[in-house]
Amino acid sequence: MELLSYYGLFLAKTVTVVVAIAAIAILITHLAMRKRAQGGQLRLTRLNEAYQEIKDEMRLASMKPHDKKRWYKEQKKKDKLEAKTAKAEAKQGIKPAESKPTLYVMDFKGSMDAHEVASLREEISAVMAVARPQDEVLLRLESPGGVVHGYGLASSQLQRLRDKNIRLTVAVDKVAASGGYMMACVADRIVAAPFSIIGSIGVVAQIPNFNRLLKRNEIDVELHTAGEYKRTLTLFGENTEQGREKFREDLNETHQLFKEFVHQMRPTLDIDSVATGEHWFGTQALEKGLVDAIGTSDDLIIDQMQAREVVAVHYVKRKKMMDRFTQSASVSVERLLLRLWQRGEKPLL
Repeated sequence: MELLSYYGLFLAKTVTVVVAIAAIAILITHLAMRKRAQGGQLRLTRLNEAYQEIKDEMRLASMKPHDKKRWYKEQKKKDKLEAKTAKAEAKQGIKPAESKPTLYVMDFKGSMDAHEVASLREEISAVMAVARPQDEVLLRLESPGGVVHGYGLASSQLQRLRDKNIRLTVAVDKVAASGGYMMACVADRIVAAPFSIIGSIGVVAQIPNFNRLLKRNEIDVELHTAGEYKRTLTLFGENTEQGREKFREDLNETHQLFKEFVHQMRPTLDIDSVATGEHWFGTQALEKGLVDAIGTSDDLIIDQMQAREVVAVHYVKRKKMMDRFTQSASVSVERLLLRLWQRGEKPLL
């Protein structure tokens, strides 16, 4: 009996050690994989196959059981024949037919600070590494604009495709205004949905000033600068007319750069008539030359599926829990601001 007790104790210790070693090994492997994934991951989806699966499901939904059985049998026979043919050609040394051109589909849903440009950079670099002369890129763009430097960089990333003679089409289903249009105009072709919002080629800046409130509460704010125009308008100091004038001058210079950039990308556009800060619906934008065609991104993709391999390219960056929470809050605020802006600019439908 005592022997069994010692044996049971020994067995328990052995199992504990083995489990502990296994747990440590799993933890180390998990941490290593997590570290590799922290930089992000490129995800590719063959949209042709996804669309074909949807078509098959719709067909099968209307078939009777015996018809479904026959369809599955024929499909299996077809797949088997294709595999057999490919194997035979490989044995004979016959090179496979040149693959169809590829349409790479990317998405850019821009926020106010255009931080999505980090993923866009990775996606464009990946496509440029393998793109052939006959391949094209479709960017599904949605953005009401934001900071100048953020959208300037996003436009420069798209310019990389243009410099390498990779044809770029931008599809606007909802909105591409201000910085969003700065990106769109880089494309060889812009396709907009009929009621999408296009344009807003202008610059805006708004700064609240709390100086009078602080004075009433006898609170002083000191601001020291080296350089006459290091600060023009401030939140808490007393603004001067000279500072306001310089601030307006900077806005006008930025607007002029914006106009020149759009005109460079679309030289046939009457830039002075559209660079008023106004925006238009898709059909109106077509009349003014801001876009090239009316349609949706869905139609563009489906139309290309017969002639091209359609591949969605999406770079996913690993996010911490806090980043996910703050981004969700930020998106909610931006949507609220966009609704308020749209209510002030256009009537509700």
